[in-house]
Amino acid sequence: MAESNIQLQPGRRPVRRPGGGTPSRSLLPLRRVSRFSNSISCWYCDFKTEVFNEPLFQFGRKHFRWLRVWFSIGMGFTLTTFVGVTVIMLLESAKALSIYNGFPWLNNILNGSVLGFYSSAFKYSISVADIGYMCISSILSVSVHELGHALAATSEGVPVEYTALFLAVLFPGALVAFSHDLIQTVPRVTTLRIYCAGIWHNAVFCVVCALTVFMLPFILYPLYSHGESLMVLDVSADSPLYGYLSPGYLITKLDGNHIHTNKEWMEMTYLLDKQIFRTTNHYISNKGYCVPNLVIAQSKNAEFIDNQFKCPNDLTLFTTISCADSSTVSDISSNESDLQLAMENIYCFPAKGVLGEKKCGNGWNNVVKNDTSCSCTEDESCSTPIHIPGVSWVEITFSRPYSSECTQARNEMGSGYNKSWSEDSKCGGSFVFIGDMMSMSRSIWLTEYQPRWLYVFAYFPDLVEKLLVNSFHVSLMLALLNSLPVYYLDGESILEVALCCFSSLTPTVREAVLRSSLVAGTIFWCLLFVRTLFFVIS
Repeated sequence: MAESNIQLQPGRRPVRRPGGGTPSRSLLPLRRVSRFSNSISCWYCDFKTEVFNEPLFQFGRKHFRWLRVWFSIGMGFTLTTFVGVTVIMLLESAKALSIYNGFPWLNNILNGSVLGFYSSAFKYSISVADIGYMCISSILSVSVHELGHALAATSEGVPVEYTALFLAVLFPGALVAFSHDLIQTVPRVTTLRIYCAGIWHNAVFCVVCALTVFMLPFILYPLYSHGESLMVLDVSADSPLYGYLSPGYLITKLDGNHIHTNKEWMEMTYLLDKQIFRTTNHYISNKGYCVPNLVIAQSKNAEFIDNQFKCPNDLTLFTTISCADSSTVSDISSNESDLQLAMENIYCFPAKGVLGEKKCGNGWNNVVKNDTSCSCTEDESCSTPIHIPGVSWVEITFSRPYSSECTQARNEMGSGYNKSWSEDSKCGGSFVFIGDMMSMSRSIWLTEYQPRWLYVFAYFPDLVEKLLVNSFHVSLMLALLNSLPVYYLDGESILEVALCCFSSLTPTVREAVLRSSLVAGTIFWCLLFVRTLFFVIS
């Protein structure tokens, strides 16, 4: 077995602390422990084992040449990241102290890529599933971090004392412990490689998660289709769509526009929410239906109560608009002279009664494609619903290919079955949603994947995708945190060893630079943390 070059390095700090730091004392004992020993206290518990010691050491020594090259690349990456993150921390701290206004691109990176994830997590209620994703992602990210330290150490002949899973307060994680004496005897550059290995592995893990999410549609292609339409996985009892959509339904269109991805779903709901303009006392959209004049004549009249037009029962207010220019509508005024004229243009009609009618107006995007935005005949009037503030009108077209009725109909039709046919049959349909579009869009759980055969596995792609996305963010956060010159993190040891390797300072000056840098870095990090916490809460 190849032996590593061993020389005494006085003044080196001993072992690593759980979570990546390297203080002079570890929270865990460094003596050898029994194979399944564990510790329990009011704030900390762990499970230690030596079962991985020999496999890690054998693998590290067997592939030590390749691992040294691998972790040498990681050392260069980590040192570059260390400098970059330190500069960003200083700039953000200066911004928090109002010394400068900051760079727009830097704000986009921090608030969008790093902080935005946690802002969205705290802005809305966190479910038990979300906590589970974060716990599993934390265990995976910390395990990858510690595996980097372990392989870097064993490739240099430093054995692992034990590995452990721990729970500190409510935060799960993993750690590896090294021999106190041997970690002091390896060269400084080797020590630096060991300390940089965790950050390097977290960065690589982020790349792996991102590539896997990108390739997931291709990986799952034999079992799942992707991007054809959105499938409903769950509808909460508080959702306004509860009772209209169920798990297994496919949402194919919003107002006649095909929806393929979650991004399109959010963008379209936001756009539809804004397509309302105001008359004197009411809100209308520029989406109309060609309702026969005979039907309008037979509809119920609206009542004028408390300066507002209202409909009885479950009927909806409609008004006629100009077919040539749907933004033109008779002003609905409360003046007595204009009230009779307004009453003639307003009527009550069931919302579902307009489904299937021809569409008019310029609010249907790609549905109405003629130049006049009007397809109504002389016997029809372009009618649009009247809203109250914060309420929108949208047609939702769905299909239910996994229902027993649809399966039977599909088997009977054979090759004659197609998706357009399924939307107008027992396999699907349309309904009108009247309400808050943004709350509606967030009240259901949708996925872009549809199983080709068994619906029972419909949740699997979305679970994997969410786990990968969470792991990416947690691993990125872990890499960035450990790249900071802060006490009790990897950055402390990286800075200490880097000063020894790349500077000609005397021990006294080097110690003073180290302590002042760590104190300043910890203070700046606290300022940045408080600013970030304020951003998330607000």
